[in-house]
Amino acid sequence: MKDLKTCIPMILLLAVAIACNQTSSPWIKIDDFESSDPMENWILADTRNDTDPRIENPQVTEVRSEAGESNHYLIKKPAAEGVVGNRKALSYCKLPVQVKVGETYTFYLKFKVEYFPNNHVFGLSNLDPEGINKQDYNALEPSLRVTDKFESDGFKNDGTLMVRKSEGYEKITNPVENRTAKPLEEGKWYEAWMVVNNSKINDGGQKYDVYLRGGDEFPQQQKVYTGADFRMKRELPLIYFLTNCNTGPAEQPYGNGGLMYDDLYMAEGVQLSSPAD
Repeated sequence: MKDLKTCIPMILLLAVAIACNQTSSPWIKIDDFESSDPMENWILADTRNDTDPRIENPQVTEVRSEAGESNHYLIKKPAAEGVVGNRKALSYCKLPVQVKVGETYTFYLKFKVEYFPNNHVFGLSNLDPEGINKQDYNALEPSLRVTDKFESDGFKNDGTLMVRKSEGYEKITNPVENRTAKPLEEGKWYEAWMVVNNSKINDGGQKYDVYLRGGDEFPQQQKVYTGADFRMKRELPLIYFLTNCNTGPAEQPYGNGGLMYDDLYMAEGVQLSSPAD
């Protein structure tokens, strides 16, 4: 009996420690697509619908169940297979916490390429829905790009993940091998961490760093880019997570390969753990 009395306080302390650990995660959920109405917080807008014959609301943005798993994810495609002319397929949801000017937050998500060819970009916006619909690509600030499309100057992208830099994009790197990263692999989940500095330009902000884990190339988390640029540098609070994709013009379509999203989270400061840890 004496031993039991001695053990009880220790058991209570352990229970308290476990409970504290369970509630002390720095991560704030944006969306994991597991609710009974998983699209209720998302706004979909096709703001340049040039489909001919015209198809209303041509983008395919929906929650699906992963084969053989209990997990659900969001898939985003500019249009169904064979449909071209949807040039601005926007999908966005409001952040649970604003990132004020002067603050640094880490954004975490998982993403997977359904297949190439495609043309996708996703990131954060400091505009309201009216502004997002009006500005489309220019509504983005920190962003990541997935595409293998031809550019207007004839350059062919190869599907390597890209960040915003100056007036264009740059590929991420493989720091272990000191080279440009390889193209993303189809059908494999990647985890991305975007460490977003929303300070003013004069304070060294409007920048973001990117960490990646996934595929055969990045079995361990690696810092794959330092000092990427916000697209517009408006120096406003970041308030929406935004995705955009594009079929390309009818005469030279890019392809309708989708991008899958899951487990969107945010945390104050620099957080390089996983929300599942």
